[in-house]
Amino acid sequence: MADTLSTEERSRLMSRIRGKDTKPELVVSRLLHAMGYRFRLHRRDLPGRPDIVLPRHSVCIFVHGCFWHLHSKCKDARIPKTRTAWWRKKLEGNAARDKRHAAALRRLGWRVLTIWECQTEKPEKLTRRLALLHPPS
Repeated sequence: MADTLSTEERSRLMSRIRGKDTKPELVVSRLLHAMGYRFRLHRRDLPGRPDIVLPRHSVCIFVHGCFWHLHSKCKDARIPKTRTAWWRKKLEGNAARDKRHAAALRRLGWRVLTIWECQTEKPEKLTRRLALLHPPS
């Protein structure tokens, strides 16, 4: 199916997609705060600028959009049917960069947790997963 928007309209629409303080990030940070965890957001001094950092527990959390980071187990992580080669290169590049950042953080002694956008739709299950980090102090 062809894009119904002009190039300018599509560009304006895509420019409005935010990179931080997204709805899934807010869901995760609110859950962590309610559980008693204290954290920092978007630390620039760490590789990949993790979305949430729990310094006391040496944990970095990335909250990834299923489409943008190619969540392999999700129906939302599919390559668009137009400009397929360009999108494949873009999205696979994002996933490769994510792996490099996670490896760099692990080398620095951090534990890395990736939470996918689709996982934020089930807060009770996500809360159980987050509780496994460490008991909050």
